[in-house]
Amino acid sequence: MLKSIMIYSTVDGQTLSICNKLKLMLEEAGEQVTLVSLVEAKSLPLTDFDKVLIGASIRYGKHRPELYEFIQANLSSLSSMKSAFFTVNVVARKPLKNTPETNPYMQKFLQLSQWHPKLLGVFAGKIDYPKYSTMDRVMIRFIMWMTKGPTDITGTYEFTDWHKVDEFANEFSQLK
Repeated sequence: MLKSIMIYSTVDGQTLSICNKLKLMLEEAGEQVTLVSLVEAKSLPLTDFDKVLIGASIRYGKHRPELYEFIQANLSSLSSMKSAFFTVNVVARKPLKNTPETNPYMQKFLQLSQWHPKLLGVFAGKIDYPKYSTMDRVMIRFIMWMTKGPTDITGTYEFTDWHKVDEFANEFSQLK
């Protein structure tokens, strides 16, 4: 049985929701999956696992600095493992920005990171205005106004294509 570690970096929880779905599918495919936050992953030796999957969200145009620090600290292990990375961002709600080749945040990640995962994924995220602080609500609403997204601050808008998540799980399970 393959042992996989799935590491997530999330701000509002959508990346974790996607990871939970991926974990369920991978376990159904016969893998043993350990799901941990980026903070928890720092204390685990990646060499204890056969495969690694990292998922990270975008906030205000950037992945968290801790993501790059983790990758740099574990670059040797990550580079020698069967590996995958996915990014979660609301820009991916647009059809022309929802693939690894066309998503600006994935492209930026690939430029900034020395890690070259074997599998890449891009998923649209979620906007949950009622959950945000006043400042985040104002800033995200402004960004949505500029990009022609939803601006009703009483609403929650999920853009994640769960079928695409299923396909990604199948592809990751094929990394043997």
